[in-house]
Amino acid sequence: MESVKRNILLNPGPSTTTDTVKYAQIVPDICPREKEFAGLMKGLREDLVKIVHGDLNKYTSVLFCGSGTINIDVCINSLLPADKKVLVVNNGAYSTRAVEICEGYGLPYINLQFPVDETPDLNKVEETLKNNPDIGLVHTTHNETGTGILNPIREIGALAHKYGAIFTVDTTSTYAMRPIDIEKDNIDFCMASAQKGLMAFTGLSFVVGNKEIIERSASFPKRSYYCNLYLQYEYFEKTGEMHFTPPVQTIYATIQALKEYWAEGEEAKWARHTRVFNAINAGLDELGFRQVIKPELRAGLVSSAIYPDDPNWDFEKVHDYCYERGFTIYPGKISTTGTFRLCALGAIDEADIKDFFKVFKEALVSNNIQVPVVYK
Repeated sequence: MESVKRNILLNPGPSTTTDTVKYAQIVPDICPREKEFAGLMKGLREDLVKIVHGDLNKYTSVLFCGSGTINIDVCINSLLPADKKVLVVNNGAYSTRAVEICEGYGLPYINLQFPVDETPDLNKVEETLKNNPDIGLVHTTHNETGTGILNPIREIGALAHKYGAIFTVDTTSTYAMRPIDIEKDNIDFCMASAQKGLMAFTGLSFVVGNKEIIERSASFPKRSYYCNLYLQYEYFEKTGEMHFTPPVQTIYATIQALKEYWAEGEEAKWARHTRVFNAINAGLDELGFRQVIKPELRAGLVSSAIYPDDPNWDFEKVHDYCYERGFTIYPGKISTTGTFRLCALGAIDEADIKDFFKVFKEALVSNNIQVPVVYK
């Protein structure tokens, strides 16, 4: 097996992959309607539930073809009962996406907004639930990937359940990295894509959640044909297959990535991501960069650095210098502040971050940006 040029991706997914995952895609052609392929998907679906410590009698996973946003769409349009509304607990770009999905489907919703650099106020969440008994679904994001803030999902989930609502959580950038326990964290539905924590490839997304609620949702209004959770679940249960053509090669790669996930182990994997994250923060601190999120509020996966006040600062030029040398950095997602993000995802370790900062420092120096960086 020839090794492929290794790029270090510090963007928030797709993430750096192993060669073994890359090569897992090279398989004999197969029609995805064969029993052999359906058997592969059964094991894959069970593994996806086990990652969040779900009991297979109570929880299932449902696969979809698409990027992570398809999961938010699926959960919101499929799991809202008639005559109920959605509460989005929103402190960032990815929860805002859930609001836009509500708007797109014409669903009644409350956009409960909080500052992007603060965690939601649980008293306000409870007050909103108390004052709006028609809230049927509460949605939030675990790690707002735009900033790297960690939201208190266990507490929000407890409130959702106290007031009889279904709780859906966007765990796209925490699943298979930061440990999650679907039951203890009061989650009804969480979600991710293969190219994030699993370190596989784009094209496969999945919702992990409560079977009984999915079955109940069969009687909820059908707002989408392709993105309906119950229809996709029912097809899996009847046939073992996806309703529509699956991303075959991505599924093979994801099965290999799962083997590597179990071999590394949940705790060791999270410890590695934490080492990477600490090395990122140490490197930013050494160069004088300020960050948006206070240390105690960070999810441990995304560092959001503020652009320095330097007339020579040019993100594109710094990005291109690093990119040409095999390192990818990524712009921020805060409308009011210039930021860039460095993420601790993927098949990388502390040594890769040390190598990156040598290149990053050269990028600053070669563009005449003052080191350590300056802020007014």
